[in-house]
Amino acid sequence: MFCDGCGTAVQSGQAFCSGCGKQILGTIPPQPIPGRVQRHVHLLAILWLAFSAFNTLGGLVLLILGNVLFPHLHEMKDVPPDVPAGFLTALFSTLGILILAKAAFGFLAGWGLLQKEPWARTIAIVLAFISLFTNIPVGTAMGVYTMWVLLPAASEQEYASLVAARPA
Repeated sequence: MFCDGCGTAVQSGQAFCSGCGKQILGTIPPQPIPGRVQRHVHLLAILWLAFSAFNTLGGLVLLILGNVLFPHLHEMKDVPPDVPAGFLTALFSTLGILILAKAAFGFLAGWGLLQKEPWARTIAIVLAFISLFTNIPVGTAMGVYTMWVLLPAASEQEYASLVAARPA
């Protein structure tokens, strides 16, 4: 048994807690200890939402550069005529769209993890593998943390039980 005031171990028949002095009345049921996934899934969801917000900013900057600056590159003073403005426009626009798509899936994964949706674990794991090699070092840390929380088989079972226990 444990004291419900401070958590100190209490012997059966003990009238007062030795840690905080609170009076012990009857038996105190043991408190369930949350599993690793339950302890970390909320933080992981918030981190994915924040990380996706930063990815959104980066993707928008690339799109703006690609569609506003580079098409007018040859009109600027002191720019050599052999600068491949069309290629740079296409490259930056494509990279911006890809980063915005990754951010959209990150928002989806974060929201799904907060709501304990069954598909959110899969999306987060896929994004974790992608993030290992993008956005170094923050993306790498996000990928490692996501895989540590959600990838093991025991985590799959614990997440499934969290999904089953969520209110309908």
